[in-house]
Amino acid sequence: MRQVLRRADFRLLFCGLIASMAAESILVLALAIWVKDITGSSGQAGMIIFAVVAPILLAPLVGWFVDRFRRRPFLVGANLTVAAALTPLFAVRDRADVWIIYLVAVLYGLSYLAVSAALTGLIKVVVPDELLAEANGALQTVRQALRLGGPVAGAALYTAVGGWTVAAVTVAGFVISALAVAVIRVREAAPEPSAPHWLTEAGAGLRHVAAHPVLRRITTGMAFSIFMLGFNETLVFAYVDQGLHRPPGFVGVLSAVQGIGGLLGGALAIGLIRRLGEVRAVALGMLALTPASLSFVIPQLWLSIPGMVFFGCGLAVTVVSFHTLLQRSTPAAMMGRVAAGVDALISGPSAAAIAAGAGLVSIVDYRLLFVFTGLSLLASGWSVWRSRRLLPAPPPVEAGRPAVAGPAAVAD
Repeated sequence: MRQVLRRADFRLLFCGLIASMAAESILVLALAIWVKDITGSSGQAGMIIFAVVAPILLAPLVGWFVDRFRRRPFLVGANLTVAAALTPLFAVRDRADVWIIYLVAVLYGLSYLAVSAALTGLIKVVVPDELLAEANGALQTVRQALRLGGPVAGAALYTAVGGWTVAAVTVAGFVISALAVAVIRVREAAPEPSAPHWLTEAGAGLRHVAAHPVLRRITTGMAFSIFMLGFNETLVFAYVDQGLHRPPGFVGVLSAVQGIGGLLGGALAIGLIRRLGEVRAVALGMLALTPASLSFVIPQLWLSIPGMVFFGCGLAVTVVSFHTLLQRSTPAAMMGRVAAGVDALISGPSAAAIAAGAGLVSIVDYRLLFVFTGLSLLASGWSVWRSRRLLPAPPPVEAGRPAVAGPAAVAD
């Protein structure tokens, strides 16, 4: 990671993202705990996650909109928009105002789509292809490091001084991020003219994925795995409540443990991509997700703690490897549409799973649901792993020279 961090433009982007990621790390869980505290319902708390994810259905339109602007100024405006979207939280008083929390969750989810699409494109502009894995690995490592303390800090902050302070801290984080990105000096080409019909342009990202054999196969596997993980977003509240008999804030502790695995995975992903290529690294990361779900079947911390470490590590490897493959396989001019379209394909079904989990957890034993999701994740990961036989291995690493596994290393 040292090589990419020597670049001044990336260091500025990196510092700005630390501020926004710190805000993200305390926000969503704090909102869920806020709803749980007000309503007493695990299902309603889990629906906060659904509210954040639900706008993913609009992702292709968001991606089309992002690609109409230069990345840096758009990312500045998008961060400020997220900050503005959080301000209605200051009006929440009691149970009658829970709808405001859900509204903010939806607005945040929609704004986050734009931020994510613009960021993926800006990284491709700021960082050369041979350093993309390092850049993604560095950002994922920080994201997981913040998971160690962010959720716990958010839960503690909410418990100590209430949701208003959490809202103020997160607003400040996104404003600081916008200021840092604003001072980056980067040359960006003007956006290409749009096609006559906006709907044609909005679907260009999905068509690119469908026409690319590797992206199509890996995106399908990712979509199924994230769909199954959607159930866990709600089930974890039932596990903490019914299994461990702990307060809702303990979910933050588990999230912090996941961050430990994420730290390992963010650093591990770079070496795996260099030696095995992005596709094989994605498969290994997906296979590591299974122990987490199965470890929650028996409500014992000595099982769930290692499971969450495996989960964090596997998720980080999967995300870094997949994002690197996506960036290397996509023209810069349509990066926003491809990133947003893939988000829709992967996270869209997850929204339905979160909603289903919120309903199922009240009628089905959460342990049976964890078994189901665990076995499904195993099948998905194994399917992607078997596809490695169709792909040539990346060239061997020469002494003293890092190998870079670009799209050519993972082509059909």
